[in-house]
Amino acid sequence: MRPTRAALLLASAALAPALLLASPASAAPSAAPGTVAAASVAPADGTPVDEMSDDDLRIAVLRILGDEESGRAVVREANKALDGTVEDLRTFLKTGYRLARAEDDRVEIARILGAEDSGRAVVREANEALDDGTPEALRAFLETGLRLARAEDDRVAVARILADPASSPALRAAAEKVIDGTPEELRYFLETGRYEV
Repeated sequence: MRPTRAALLLASAALAPALLLASPASAAPSAAPGTVAAASVAPADGTPVDEMSDDDLRIAVLRILGDEESGRAVVREANKALDGTVEDLRTFLKTGYRLARAEDDRVEIARILGAEDSGRAVVREANEALDDGTPEALRAFLETGLRLARAEDDRVAVARILADPASSPALRAAAEKVIDGTPEELRYFLETGRYEV
């Protein structure tokens, strides 16, 4: 790591608590054009990217780098921006971050499609997100669509347990209780609960 980047990382780590405490408790649902997304990378005052100082731009990019959920493409593009000019930083925050995250999301969706336990609903919804191709559709699938599609597949699996003549009465009773449950209840039943009956 270059000495300048190390110093910036230390500075951003020291400033992060103060900036986080100064930020509002709730974020707007979407950022206006020219502002940094609500991923808490903007200064507490909500300064648009075009008006951010050089230091604020670097801190915003370093925050993205410090996010443990940042994938390879985001890390690659953030590092390129840090090695570049102030305009490179602005471009990354305005569009590059969104596009790099979409690249990482595509990789994650491909991994989900390749998993053995991906059911029909998960495969259908993942393919729809990939066919749409927009960063927003990819992100929506990973944030909410996957959970809901997996719940649909889990309901089918629970219904199969109910229909299986080899299922014990206790297992059927447990399956009946959970079939209309939340996605988390369905997942727990299939992974653990059915073995506890």
